[in-house]
Amino acid sequence: MTRRATKIVATLGPASSDPAMLEQLIRAGVDVVRMNFSHGTAQDHIDRATLVRAAATRAGREVAIMADLQGPKIRVGKFADGKVMLEAGQKFVLDAARTELGDVDAVGLDYKTLPSEVKAGDVLLLNDGLIVITVDSVKGAAVFTTVKVGGVLSNNKGINKQGGGLTAPALTAKDMDDIKTAMSFQADYVAVSFPKNSTDMEMARQLCNVAGAEFNHRPGLIAKIERAEAIPKLEEILLASDGIMVARGDLAVEVGNAVVPALQKRMIKLAREHDRFVITATQMMESMISNPVPTRAEVSDVANAVLDGTDAVMLSAETAAGKYPLETVLEMAKICEAAEAAEELSLDADFSGRTFSRIDQAIALGALFTAHHLGAKAIVALTDSGSTPLWMSRYLIHVPIYALTSNLATQRRMTLYRNVHALLMDTSAVRDTALVQAERHIKHLGVVQTGDVYAITCGEPMGAPGGTNMLKICRVL
Repeated sequence: MTRRATKIVATLGPASSDPAMLEQLIRAGVDVVRMNFSHGTAQDHIDRATLVRAAATRAGREVAIMADLQGPKIRVGKFADGKVMLEAGQKFVLDAARTELGDVDAVGLDYKTLPSEVKAGDVLLLNDGLIVITVDSVKGAAVFTTVKVGGVLSNNKGINKQGGGLTAPALTAKDMDDIKTAMSFQADYVAVSFPKNSTDMEMARQLCNVAGAEFNHRPGLIAKIERAEAIPKLEEILLASDGIMVARGDLAVEVGNAVVPALQKRMIKLAREHDRFVITATQMMESMISNPVPTRAEVSDVANAVLDGTDAVMLSAETAAGKYPLETVLEMAKICEAAEAAEELSLDADFSGRTFSRIDQAIALGALFTAHHLGAKAIVALTDSGSTPLWMSRYLIHVPIYALTSNLATQRRMTLYRNVHALLMDTSAVRDTALVQAERHIKHLGVVQTGDVYAITCGEPMGAPGGTNMLKICRVL
C-alpha cells in the first residue's frame, strides 16, 4: 500500500480510455479521474464512468470521479481551412455577426457579447496567450484589431482579455445539463469553470443537490480559479466550495505568467487555513505528452507544489492524449514521494494560539499532535462524513492517516485529501468491538504490527456524523 500523501488527478481521454490502460493508471497511483465535459456526449461520459468504476474494482483501489464542467465558451468560431496564420502588424476582425467560416482577415465568434465588453486599447489574448491582438475600434458586432504577436489560430480557440473583465456567466445551459449527467452516475466531485464569486458556486451547489436528490447523492464542489475577477473574491469563493483548483492556464493568460507562482502559494495556504482541499493543475508534466521523461523544470514545479502543501497535482493532456500516460503517472508519483520526504514539519508552531469551538475538531488535532510526538505508526479515524480526516489532513505530518468508513461516497471523496488513505469497512455499532475490528483491519494491511503505537478516533454514539469525541492511543499486542 502506497504511503504517498499527495494525490494524483488524471484526465481521461483517448490515451487513457482503454480498460487495460485505465486499470494500469489506477494501479500506478491515480487517485482521482477527471472527466472533461468540454469534450464528448452525455452517453460518452456515462460509459466512461462505468469503465472507471470497473477498472478501480479490478485494481482493488477506490478512486473518485471528477466531472469538470466546460463553462462559458469564450472562443473564436471556425475557419474555412481549419486554421490561419496571423502575422504581426496585420489587421484582423472578430465579428459576432459573421455566419460564414473565417479566413485570414476575419472570423466569427462563439462568444457573441464580446463586442459590448471591449473597447479601443484593450488587449485580447488568443489560444492561451500565444497570440496577442490589440483592439483598434468596435463597430456594431465587429471588433477591429491589430495583431501584435502572430501565430497559427485554429478553430474554436479561447479568448481572454488581459486583466479580466469578460462577463460570461460561470454556468451555461450546457453545464446545467452536464450536472444532471454527472449526478446520474454519482460523480464524486463537480468542478466549476470560471467562477467569479461565491454566488456562482452557491448556484452550482443548488443545481448539483437538486439533480443528485433522486440518487441521494451530494457531490463535493471544486472552484477552478482561472479568472482575474476571482482573485479579489478568493476567500468567499473558497468558503462556498469544498476545494479549489489552481487552474494556472487561463489564470496566467489573464493576470500574467509572472504573478501565478506567488498566487499558487497563497491559494494553497488559504485553502489549508480554511479546511478546504486544493488541486494544482495545468502543464505540470507538459513535455511528457511527447517525451518519456519530464524536464528538470517540471520536476521542480511538481515538487514545489507538494512542498507548499497542495492536496493533489493534476495531469491534463499528459494522460488524456499523451504518448506516455502510464510513465507520466509513475514519474509524478516518484516526484511527490521524494518531495514529501524532504518536508519540514512545523506542527508545534501550527498549533500555537489555536482555539477550537468544536469537540470533533479538537479531537482531530489532538490525535495529530499526540501521534507526532509519540512517533506513532498511524492515525486511524472511524468516520461517517469524512470531516475528521479532512481536518487532520490540513497539517503536514509524516504519520499516515487511515480513514475507515462504511459509506462508499465518503470513501471516494476522501481520496482527494492529502495524507488520507480511505478504506471501506463496516464496523460494529458497539464502540469496543469497532476498535478491535479497526486494529485487525490495519494489521492485516501491514500498516501496523506487534509493538507499534497508533492513535484512533471515533464518536459515541457510533455512526453519528460530526460526532467524533474520543481519542485513544493503542499499542498493538
